[in-house]
Amino acid sequence: MDATDVVGIRSIGYYTPEGIRDSAYIAEASGIPEKVIREKFGINLVHKAPPEESVSEMGVKAARSALNGFDPARLDLVVYCGSEYKDYYLYNCAAKIQHGIGAVNANAFEIHSLCSAGVYSLKVLKSMMLADESLKHVLLVSSSKEGDLINYADGDSRFMFNFGDGAAAVLLEKGLEQNVILETAMITDGSFADDIGVMGVGCKNFANFSTMPYGDRFLRVADIAKMKERLDPVTLDNFVRVIEMAAEKSGYGKDSVDFIAPIFMKRSILETMLASFGLKEENSFVLEDYGHCQSADAFIALKNGQALGRLKDGDIAVLVAAGTGYTWAATAVRWGAWSA
Repeated sequence: MDATDVVGIRSIGYYTPEGIRDSAYIAEASGIPEKVIREKFGINLVHKAPPEESVSEMGVKAARSALNGFDPARLDLVVYCGSEYKDYYLYNCAAKIQHGIGAVNANAFEIHSLCSAGVYSLKVLKSMMLADESLKHVLLVSSSKEGDLINYADGDSRFMFNFGDGAAAVLLEKGLEQNVILETAMITDGSFADDIGVMGVGCKNFANFSTMPYGDRFLRVADIAKMKERLDPVTLDNFVRVIEMAAEKSGYGKDSVDFIAPIFMKRSILETMLASFGLKEENSFVLEDYGHCQSADAFIALKNGQALGRLKDGDIAVLVAAGTGYTWAATAVRWGAWSA
C-alpha cells in the first residue's frame, strides 16, 4: 500500500478530572444497592469535573496529552466530536479548543452523532485527508461533562448512571504507516430518535423555557419500557454485526479481529460480545473505572489496551460505539507498523 493512501494514528491522549463518584455515591444517590451498581451496572467509579471546569477545558487537556510535544502550529485542522452539551447552549467548542492549544494555522469544525461520533469521525477525517492535499495533520477531540445531566432520582434513566466526565484526543497523520485507519461501518435505526433527550431545551419548547419542569433539564427517557422492548433484542446483535462489517470492509474475516475497544458496557455484555469473535477480556478493556465518557470511550479503551500490552503490533483492532438515536458504529485499525 502506498503511503499516500493511508492515514495513521500518531498518538492518543485522554484526560479525566480528579473528582469521582464511586459506586457507594451512586448507590446512595439512586437508592440502588451498591452491589447492584458494581455487579449489574458494571460501575466501580466515574470521574466528575468541578462546576468551574468546562467541556472545552477538558478537551484542551486531552488535546495537549495527545500532542505530547508535537507543535500545535503544525496542525491543519482541529475537529470536536464530543458531547453536544458544551460550555454554552450554542457554542463552537472546536474553535475554543483550537485557540486553547495554540493551533494557530488550523481550521476547526464539529461533528456530532452523540456517543458514536468519535468512532465514525475517523472515517470522515480519513476521507477528507486523502482527498485534500493540504490536510497533513488533524486533531480529533471528544469531551463530555454529561454527568451534569444525570438525575439519580429518575429510575427510568438508570442505564445512564454510568455517565462520567472526561475527554480524549487523537492525532492523525496522512502517510503515517502505523496504526493505520482501515474501514468503518454504521447501522442506524432512527425509530429510537425521540426516546432519549434533554426534553426541556430546544426549539420545540423554547417559548416555555422559563417554566421548564425540573426533571426536563436532565437526560430523560420518554418511555423506558417501550424503548427496552425494542432495543434489548437488537443492540447486542448490532454491536456484533457492525464490528463484522468494519472488519469485512477492511478485507478481514471476523476471526481476524484481535482487539475490541468498546464504548462503556458492563462486563457481562462485553464478554458476550467478545466471545462472538473468539476473544476474552484480555483482548479488550473494561471501562469500569472511567464510566461512559460519551464518544471518548473507545479511545480511552484503545490507549489502555496499548499500555497494558493487550494491543500488539500487527493486531486488527476495532473501535465500537453506539449513540442514542440509535446508531452503532465501528472502525477497524491495523495496529503498529504497516505491513502489506
